[in-house]
Amino acid sequence: MTALSLALSAGPTAAGSSPSSELVEQVIGFHDPQGLWQDGIFRLQLDETRPDGPSRETTLLFDNARGRFEIATQREDAQIDGVLDRDGCEVRLNGSTQFNDEEKEKYRLSCERLEWLRNYYAYLWGLPMKLHDEGTFLDPDVLETIYQDRPVQAVRVIYDPEVGSDVWYFYLDTETHALAGYRFFHDEAKGDGEYITLEGQVEVGGLRLPKARAWYTNAEDRYLGTDTLVSLEILSP
Repeated sequence: MTALSLALSAGPTAAGSSPSSELVEQVIGFHDPQGLWQDGIFRLQLDETRPDGPSRETTLLFDNARGRFEIATQREDAQIDGVLDRDGCEVRLNGSTQFNDEEKEKYRLSCERLEWLRNYYAYLWGLPMKLHDEGTFLDPDVLETIYQDRPVQAVRVIYDPEVGSDVWYFYLDTETHALAGYRFFHDEAKGDGEYITLEGQVEVGGLRLPKARAWYTNAEDRYLGTDTLVSLEILSP
């Protein structure tokens, strides 16, 4: 997958009632009817597979109320752990905070990388609830379209430049209002970027997250990988 960059233009609005904002509320109501995500603590175990490399086993912890993020990734040759909170960060390679420059570059061991991973995982696994975040702008109208050979409703989303520059489309089931998939463009006119298909759900305590997301390029329809949610725990509401 390419790096995600979450452009502000005339038209979309961040607040107020519109067909798209009302639909987004329905979608969030389906996935998180009790509003657990905003202030909860969650542990996710993932299996991440790529066509050009070995799979990774990754465990994530989000403490959304306290702004704490933990990640543990098991690769073929290394265990990488990181903790990021409001006081700073710590990165460990095979249990040690001591590593040389070669290891730092090979495994990308830095606080900047850890912060990127936090934003990446929190955004993707926090969807659609993350559409409530500040700096998110919805086109007011809901689109009727086809996604993966099925009729869906779509909402176009852009972001404040300080948040990101990509253009996103979120595709929603017309009956259940579940998230059916999404795509993003770095440059919508060029048709670049990627699209993501969703399959299955993991439901715990009323919170419903997609079980598997597969990534493809928009331009070539080339498969990039699949992230599977193996388990979900709610540690605190």
